[in-house]
Amino acid sequence: MISLDDVYRKFGEVSEAAQLLETELGTILLAIHAVESELFSAEGREEAAEILKRINKSTRGQVLKRISEKARNLEDAADLFAKALAERNRLSHSFFRQHNFRRNSPEGREVMLADLESIHRTLLQAYKVALAVSGIDLDSVRLPGFPTQHLNLD
Repeated sequence: MISLDDVYRKFGEVSEAAQLLETELGTILLAIHAVESELFSAEGREEAAEILKRINKSTRGQVLKRISEKARNLEDAADLFAKALAERNRLSHSFFRQHNFRRNSPEGREVMLADLESIHRTLLQAYKVALAVSGIDLDSVRLPGFPTQHLNLD
């Protein structure tokens, strides 16, 4: 039987995936700016710090918009990123309101957990694409002693 603790734990795991995706999207945007503005020099440090501040203050929607404006090769990923953003916003702003009293029954908690699993899959798929843009194949990363099962990589 699924407990309320199971739902809360999964909510935390999904929230972590959302934050990982947001961080990677910000990193992509910073890298784009760094190349455009030649920030890989000592003189570019202050400008790089300012760009990072602006990125960190931006909403994820604003970051996605800027990425799509600057990186035409991400057009195929744009729909996935937009879907992930919508799911992240639903998770953060309306998940518990949407499910309301389902938390009070085993059947309702099962529905909630299934919804969280679906959101998690979408966020992880988008995260993997974002990492691939940065040159990282998450499916091939295997570190000794590092549990990968929580990321559903296997």
